[in-house]
Amino acid sequence: MLRQIKPKNARSKRELAKREPLAHENTKVVLFLRGTTCSSLVQDLLSDFNALKRPFSIRFTKKNQIHPFEDASSLEFFSQKNDASLLLFGSHSKKRPHCMTLVRCFGGQVLDMLELYVVKDTARTLAQFKGEKCKVGLKPLLSFSGAQFESPVSNQYTLAKSILTDFFRGGESATVDVEGLQYMINFAAGEDTQDGSLARIHMRCWRIITKRSGQKVPRVEVEEMGPRIDFSIGRTKEAEASIWKEAMKKPKGIETKVKKNIETDIVGDKIGRIHLGKQDLSELQTRKMKGLKRDRGTDTENGADDISIVSEDDVDATNGVELKRQRIA
Repeated sequence: MLRQIKPKNARSKRELAKREPLAHENTKVVLFLRGTTCSSLVQDLLSDFNALKRPFSIRFTKKNQIHPFEDASSLEFFSQKNDASLLLFGSHSKKRPHCMTLVRCFGGQVLDMLELYVVKDTARTLAQFKGEKCKVGLKPLLSFSGAQFESPVSNQYTLAKSILTDFFRGGESATVDVEGLQYMINFAAGEDTQDGSLARIHMRCWRIITKRSGQKVPRVEVEEMGPRIDFSIGRTKEAEASIWKEAMKKPKGIETKVKKNIETDIVGDKIGRIHLGKQDLSELQTRKMKGLKRDRGTDTENGADDISIVSEDDVDATNGVELKRQRIA
């Protein structure tokens, strides 16, 4: 369960009120930290990730004696102090070389963690790629390739997909400007090796270039801009069921009320459904056709003996004139 803090004075009460959950949360900020021992490769990669996340990032360069999986109290302190719900911690040791730990927090406490080891032989930083880089503050297109990311059972790859999506997705926006789609990040999971170790995660960053094609739709090309990293998965810490349920709650009032019998199709057209009562078809007014009417003076097949035709010379009997009727035999 989440720890409840009671304010001791008015000042602490105002500070706690600022940290209360909002209906529409601000864009998540990433805090970059380094341990007491950190390789130059990991430091360069921390700088590259910071460049991709600006302006929603904070980077500390001082050494911190932190062991995330042994004691996470220091990470929780930094998260609360800087209002950062995402942390990226870099370290290096003989047992865990070139280690980068992704940490996600909720309510000032660590929610889940993922440890990734950088493969030094294939890693290339952002500065090693020539060409133009993406602008500051743009949201990337994210793609995940590999059956491991779509597993119905929670595993290391589904956790990696969840944390990496939360790490790079940026703020929410109602509309998308095509000019702002300038780069894409692809995460691909290979096949498991023969020795039984988990498959690596390959991260590639591509810059999207649009050129004239002579038509309305431009010609799209991609160019690798870096960084290029291959990760091997290390330790993981999944979220507790009670805290995860609390984190996934949606505040009341943000969901649009569903109107009955009104739907919207794929195209965006609004379709309505009207319910009517039971209709009496005996009172239904049909169309009258002149061709179906019977002319006067025509013979009928049924009941001809009962029909009498009165001549036009008939006069009313009240005037003293005898009526003359013609009967059909």
